[in-house]
Amino acid sequence: MPALDLLAREPAVGVDLEADSLFHFQEKVCLLQLAATDRVFLVDPLAVGDLSPLAPLFANPDVIKILHGSDYDLRSLDRDFNIRVHGLFDTQIAARFLGLDETGLGNLLETRFGVRAEKKFQKKDWSVRPLPDEMLRYGAQDALYLVPLYRMLREELRGLGRLSWVEEECAIQSGVRHAPPDEGPLFLRLRGAGHLDPRGLAVAEELLRFRMNLASKRDRPPFKVLGNQAILELARRRPTTSKELASVPGVSKGLIRVLGSGLVQCIHEAMETPEGSLPVYPRKTFRRQGSGVIKRVRALKEWRNKRAGELGLDPSVLLTNAQIQALAVAKPSRPGDLAPIEGIRRWQQESFGRALCEVTARGK
Repeated sequence: MPALDLLAREPAVGVDLEADSLFHFQEKVCLLQLAATDRVFLVDPLAVGDLSPLAPLFANPDVIKILHGSDYDLRSLDRDFNIRVHGLFDTQIAARFLGLDETGLGNLLETRFGVRAEKKFQKKDWSVRPLPDEMLRYGAQDALYLVPLYRMLREELRGLGRLSWVEEECAIQSGVRHAPPDEGPLFLRLRGAGHLDPRGLAVAEELLRFRMNLASKRDRPPFKVLGNQAILELARRRPTTSKELASVPGVSKGLIRVLGSGLVQCIHEAMETPEGSLPVYPRKTFRRQGSGVIKRVRALKEWRNKRAGELGLDPSVLLTNAQIQALAVAKPSRPGDLAPIEGIRRWQQESFGRALCEVTARGK
């Protein structure tokens, strides 16, 4: 029986993937692992190319697709193959709703099955061919245990009455899609850029463009060409000679030898930008909250932390800060009022709706 036919008959399929984001400019999925109850199929996208025959399997909600920490995998499948996942069960979400302190897959496999994964393979270049046998075994191992892990966690959730909670969260999570980077300035994606002045932003933008072009030509991840921290320091200090470059933290002699002239040129060009043309970091405007909203936020957080402790959950699992803010503003008076509030789940409404309304009433 062909592998795809066998997988389509399974009630649940474990899914994992490996990519090459640490080694190439444009990351891509290099290995796709699909696990049935007693076997694992390894798919080589670099050899197969067209994975569209797998799309119906991923789209079929009757076959549960088990992933762990699915956000990156869902975005990668969408980006590279236009594959959308329906019938998702994320074992990391399940672990969080069970109140487990350690929710990483490696920890779960070790504590549940006595299996210790070789973390060294996580940072290997999965685009190399042929893949060594030990890397193939590593790739197969994680996927192989996803099905029994799913069954184990599902029963524990059912026993606590939280299975429907996780199923709703997973249904929402399955809507994650790949989003191309915004067309705006590159410095908006540089953590810490908000602390730079306009001239520093201009320097950072020139350096980021220079890095992007060079990374593309070399087929390397941008951070391996020039680190973010070095860019921030260059934008703050703005050295204009190779000698001044040497005093900048994160800029080594080797880097100066290879990129020094390019870095200095970028800084010179940014320093010549007219004052009226300098970029400005966009700031969010915050509406001043009334005393009633502040009181309700405080009351909701107190209730959440106490109730989460009773349930053995991290408070953010029970209710996020964003949900608390939305509740405080909406001031629901009965459970039915929770339904239209943005971000509020059905399980929260059904399990805690009355209590939440009582708390918001007390906080008025």
